[in-house]
Amino acid sequence: MESKTTLTPKFIAQLEAFGIKPSQVYRNLSPEKLVEASVQRNEGVVTATGSLAVKTGKYTGRSPDDRYIVDDDETHDNVSWGKVNHPFPIDRFDKIFAKMKKFVDGKELFVFDGFVGADKDHRLGIRVINDHAWQSLFARQLFVRPSAAELDNHEPDFTILCINGFEAIPEVDGTGTNVFILIDLTKRLVLIGGTSYAGEMKKSMFGIMNYLLPKKGVFPMHCSANIGKNGDTALFFGLSGTGKTTLSADNDRMLIGDDEHGWSDKGVFNFEGGCYAKCINLNQESEPQIWNAIKAGAVLENVVIDKQTLKPNFDDGSLTENTRAAYPLEYIPTAIFPSVGGNPKVIVFLTADALGVLPPVSKLTKEGAMYHFMSGYTSKLAGTERGIKEPKATFSECFGSPFMPRPASVYAKMLGDKIRTHNTVVYLINTGWSGGPYGVGKRVSIKYSRAMVTAALTGALDIVKYRHDNLFNLDVPTECPGVPSEVLDPKSTWQEKDAYDLSAKKLAQMFVDNFTKFKDVDPVIIAAGPKP
Repeated sequence: MESKTTLTPKFIAQLEAFGIKPSQVYRNLSPEKLVEASVQRNEGVVTATGSLAVKTGKYTGRSPDDRYIVDDDETHDNVSWGKVNHPFPIDRFDKIFAKMKKFVDGKELFVFDGFVGADKDHRLGIRVINDHAWQSLFARQLFVRPSAAELDNHEPDFTILCINGFEAIPEVDGTGTNVFILIDLTKRLVLIGGTSYAGEMKKSMFGIMNYLLPKKGVFPMHCSANIGKNGDTALFFGLSGTGKTTLSADNDRMLIGDDEHGWSDKGVFNFEGGCYAKCINLNQESEPQIWNAIKAGAVLENVVIDKQTLKPNFDDGSLTENTRAAYPLEYIPTAIFPSVGGNPKVIVFLTADALGVLPPVSKLTKEGAMYHFMSGYTSKLAGTERGIKEPKATFSECFGSPFMPRPASVYAKMLGDKIRTHNTVVYLINTGWSGGPYGVGKRVSIKYSRAMVTAALTGALDIVKYRHDNLFNLDVPTECPGVPSEVLDPKSTWQEKDAYDLSAKKLAQMFVDNFTKFKDVDPVIIAAGPKP
C-alpha cells in the first residue's frame, strides 16, 4: 500500500521535527489505494456507484461550540472574540498537542501534502495527518493536489493533526466536550479530535485563510463561483444548504469552485480542489453534475446504503439530513483549471428564508449589498450543525460567521470596495420557503431558482420592470423568464394574507434588531435595510 517514493528524507526529517513516531506512514496515496485501505480497515464500503460510503458516528455535522482559537499576541487584538470565536489558552493547547503526539506513537498514519488556494501568489502549503484512510482520501479530494515536483519540495505552512480516535477530557483539558477543533495561528497548527466529521478539516483551513488574506488585501469569501462562455465571473454567497453548490453547477457555465474563494486585484480564485455537496434528496434530473460525480474516488458521508444492492438511498435521512458527497473538481465536466476567474460582474446572495416572506429575487444597491452581507440572514438547515433538527432563522455575518475570525466590518468594507471598483451588480435570491413558513409552505423549486440565477447572469433582469417593497426596502422584478409572476410576489402565494403581514413585519424587525450589534456603521448602509 505504501508509496515509498513519497517518503523522502526531507519529509521524514519534517515528521521527526514535528515530534511524532508512527509505526507506518502512508503519504499522498492514490484514491484507489486509500479506498482499498479504508475497506481493509473496515472504515467504509464501496457502493454500487464505485464511491466509498462511510459513517461519521455520533457527530454528523460541525461542532462550532467546540472550535477554539489560541489567544496570544498575534490574535488577541485581531480576532472578534465572542459567541463564534472562542479563546483558548496557549498552555492548554500545548498540553493537548503533547498528548496527541504520544497517542499516535506506534500507530499507522496517513498524510496528505498539498495546498489551499489555486492562486500560487496566495496559496498555503498544508499537511494533513490522519489516523483514518478515508479521511486522508477526503483531504486529497477537497484540497489542492500537488504536482510530483511540488510534492518533492513541499514545505507545509500549516499542519492539521486530525486524530478521530483521540478525545479530550473536558475537566482536564479545558474543552467544553470531548470534541475539539483548536487553531493556533502562531504555531500554524490545527488540532482536531473526538469527531469524525471530515468537514471540520476543510472549514478550519477556511477560517485560517479568512484571517490571513485581509492582511494581503485579498477578500476571502464563503461563496461558490463560476464563469460564463464570455469570461464573465459570478459569485454565489450563502450558508450551507442555501444552494451554493447546486446553483453554481451549471452546464452553460464553467465551475471555478463551490464553497470557498478569494478575490484579489487579479480576480477570483478557489481555495479548494474539490466539492463537498449536500446530497439529501439528490436526484439525477435536478442535479445531474453532482449525481454523476458520485463515482469511484468520491466519498459519501452518512448516506444510507442498501445492504443487498449497495445502492445509495439519497432520500433516507435517518442518519442525518446533512448527508454529504466529497469529490474532486475534475469530476465536474464544466470545471476549469486552474480554478481562477476574473473580477465578478454579478454577485448573488442566497438565503433560505424559513419564514417564507422574503421575495424570491431582488436587486440590491451597493449599500444594500453591504447591509445584507453584514446581516447574512438565512436559516440553518437540518443536520449542518449538531442539534439543528429543522430550519432555524439566523443571522450569520458575511454569510459565514462561523468561519470569520475578524470583525464583520473588515470583510464588508472589502466587499463594498470591490463592488464600487468593478461595478458589480448584486442580487438577493431566496431559495427558502414560499406559500407559507416551514411546515406550511414549500421550498422554492430548484427549477425556479435556476431561472432567477440565469436571468441575473444573462442580464435579463436588467430590462424588466421593478416594484419597490417598502417593508424590506428591496427592488423586486415584476417578471422573470421561466418563473410565474405570482411566485415573485411572496404575499400572493400565501392563503392567509394577514399571517403573511405579521410574519413579514416580524422578519423586518429581526433585521433591524440584529443590525444594532454593529457599531460605527455608515448611516447610508443602515438606511438600506428593512423599514418595519
